[in-house]
Formats: sequence, C-alpha cells, structure tokens
Amino acid sequence: MSLREESSTAHAPAKTVLRAAAISGSLRRASANTGLIRAAAEICRESIPGLQIDHVDISDLPLLNTDLEAAGGAFPPAVEAFRDKVRGADCFLFASPEYNYSISGPLKNALDWASRPPNRWGDRAAAILSASGGSGGDRSQYHIRQVGVALGIHFVIKPEVFTKAHQLPSKFDNDGNLVDPETREQVRKLLLALQAFALKLQGKSADSE
Repeated sequence: MSLREESSTAHAPAKTVLRAAAISGSLRRASANTGLIRAAAEICRESIPGLQIDHVDISDLPLLNTDLEAAGGAFPPAVEAFRDKVRGADCFLFASPEYNYSISGPLKNALDWASRPPNRWGDRAAAILSASGGSGGDRSQYHIRQVGVALGIHFVIKPEVFTKAHQLPSKFDNDGNLVDPETREQVRKLLLALQAFALKLQGKSADSE
C-alpha cells in the first residue's frame, strides 16, 4: 500500500450504522412474525453491515390508559423505557400478523403509547413485514401505514413482503424460525430498501457510506 493509500484509509469516515427498532405485533412464543425479525437480524449481521436490527419487546406494556400518566408527563417505567428505545432508533421495522383484517392489538397499543406527547415516532423511515394466513397480512400492513401517517412515519413503498405462513412450502419451523430461502431473500431486499430510504432521509446515500 502506498503512502497516499495509507493516508486515505486512515482518514476515511466511519461507516454509518443505522439502528432499526424492530417490533413484533405477536406475543406468542413461537411467533412467525418474531421469527421474521430474528431472520432480519441474521441477514443484517451476514450481509448488511450498515444496518443493525434491535428487537424491542412490547409484552410488558400496559394497555393504553392516560390515567397511568403522572403529572408532568411521566409514564409508567415500562412505557418510558419503550419510548426511549423508539426515540433512539434511526428507523423502524414492524412485523405483525393480521387480526380480523387489521393490526394486532399489541402493536396498536405500542404505536399509541409512543405517540403520546411528545410523539417519539416522527420523521423516520420504516418497513413492514407480515406473516399471516391466506392474505399474508396485507390488510394489516395497509392499516399500519394509515396509522403511520398520523405519527409522521415514512414507509418504504416497495418491495412488499406478505408471507403466507401456513401455505406450502413450509416457511417456518415449529419454533417460528424462518426456513424458506425465497422468503429470506424477500426480507433481505426489504432491508436494503429500508437502509437506503433511512439514509436518504438523513441526507446520505448508501453509495457514499
């Protein structure tokens, strides 16, 4: 390596690592949607080093009740911790089943808690995954997008990943781990789109990183 190359390498800016807060709308132990988040984290570790997936557990959140908010805007400890994680994220990844043509209750509850003033969601990129029955969760995803409009979240438009969890070939094992290579590739492409969109909103580009 020449002196010029050594100097250039020494002064190269550190690569931006985006942290995505990933939230599963299913609390089930062997949830396929939580499995999608685990797969997303594995994919980033293996092939997308500029994106880190941080799974944010929402199982401890109480049902939204503004009577739980103390004077001065203080929240219950579990809610405060969740809001801090949302605030600290560069972008978001949602994975949710479809319940009765809509968003799962736990995810809607989490969205609402972090939207309480001051809103912690605004002006960041997000992507959505879903694993569900016959539709793959498309109606759930569209309702999440609707809610996101009110929260100021900017969603990746394409690709869309609707995983038909119960159709052959098998997509998940008995523990909810993703085992289907085609679905894994769809998730990878969505993560790349999320990374590029999040960097764009920050005034950066994946090529310049």
